[in-house]
Amino acid sequence: MITRFDNFFGGHVEMSDLGFQGIPIDNRIESDDHLATVIDEARAIAEVMDEAGYDTLWLAEHHFQREGYGCIPNLPMLAVYLSQVTRRLHFGSMFNTVPAWHPLRLAEDFALADLITKGRVRFGIGRGYIAREVETLGSPLDNDQANRDLFEEQVEIIFKAWNEPSFSHRGKYYDLPARIRHRGQELEEITLVPRPSNRPLECWQPIVSANPRGIDFMVKHGIKGVLPGGGRVDEVAAKWQEALAGAGRETLLGEDLALVLQVHLADTQAQAIREATVWYEEQLKVLSPLGMIPHLTEAQIQATFDPEKAPHAGLPTVHGPICDGAWICGPPEHVFEKISEIQDRLPGLERVIIGAGGLAIPPSIIRQDLAWFGKEVMPKFQE
Repeated sequence: MITRFDNFFGGHVEMSDLGFQGIPIDNRIESDDHLATVIDEARAIAEVMDEAGYDTLWLAEHHFQREGYGCIPNLPMLAVYLSQVTRRLHFGSMFNTVPAWHPLRLAEDFALADLITKGRVRFGIGRGYIAREVETLGSPLDNDQANRDLFEEQVEIIFKAWNEPSFSHRGKYYDLPARIRHRGQELEEITLVPRPSNRPLECWQPIVSANPRGIDFMVKHGIKGVLPGGGRVDEVAAKWQEALAGAGRETLLGEDLALVLQVHLADTQAQAIREATVWYEEQLKVLSPLGMIPHLTEAQIQATFDPEKAPHAGLPTVHGPICDGAWICGPPEHVFEKISEIQDRLPGLERVIIGAGGLAIPPSIIRQDLAWFGKEVMPKFQE
C-alpha cells in the first residue's frame, strides 16, 4: 500500500523557448547568476512539500551543465541547507554519481549530512550516464564494464566505512589505507570520522535495464530499487521479487521499490497533455543524444538539434509515455485513478515519486502540481 509520496527535482532553472522549435540545446548557455537560482528553486519546492506533508525531496547530482538542466554538484551540501529551512521533509540523492567521487569523501560528506540533519537524508547511488561529467572527473563511463566494476568497489568501500568501526580494503581500484607507516607503525586500518548515526543507512539505486548482475548486487547489499514508470513496471517488479526470494526474503510484489512517475495536473486531460507536450519535447532533445531514448535513428537524433527538422522527423510525442503509464496528465481524479491501478497491481509498493526529474518543466509549475496533488490526491491514499 502506498504510504509515502515524494518528488524528484533534477536541479534545473527556469527556461524559455522550449520544445522542438525552441533553442537547440547546444546553443543554450545560461548566465552564472541564472544558474545560481537553482538554490532558490530547490528551497521553494522543499517548502511547498514540507507544508503539504510529502516525505522526501529527491535531488540529482550533475556537473558542468551550463545549459541549466542540472545545476546541483553536491547533494549532501544542499540537503543540509534545505533541512534548515524546513521542518519534517527528508532529502534524498537521486543519485550521487559515485564514480565522480572518491568513495571515502562521499562517505564522509553524507555521514556529516546525516548527523547535521538528524537523519533527514536518504542515500542514493548511480553509475552516471553523461560522459562529460564522469569522464572529466577521472572515471570511466563509455567502458561499461570498467564503470560497473569501479562503481561496485566504491559502494562496498562506502558501506565498510559506515558500518565497521575500522576497516581496510584491498581491491582492483583502491588500496585502503595507504601502505605507509603512521606514528612508527604500519598502517593497517582506518576509521571513517564521523560515521552516520542511523546505521545501516538506507540506500537506493535505479533499476534501469534489470541487468541480473546489477539486481544481485543490490540485493546482496540491501539496496532498495528505484523503478521508472512505464510498460515494464510489472515485469521488473517480478524480477526484483524473485531476486529477493533467492536471497531468502519473501516479499509482496513491489516491496522495497520506489516508483517514479511524471505527473502533471490540469482541469482537463486535454489541457494537461497540451501543456506537457513542449516539456516532453525538451526532454527528448536533451536525452536523445545521450542514447537514452530507445529506437531512434541517427537521423532522428540529429534532427533534435534543428528546430526546422525536429517537428517533421517522426520523433516520439508525449502520448507515448502517457499510454505507457510513465506520465500521468489530467485532473486530480484521473491521477488518483491511475496511481490506484498501480497500487492494486503492486500491493507491496509503499513509495511513489511524482516527478521524473521534472527536466524543463518550469519550477513554478512543479510547485503548483505539488500543492494541488498534496491537497486533492495524496489525502485519498490516507483514507
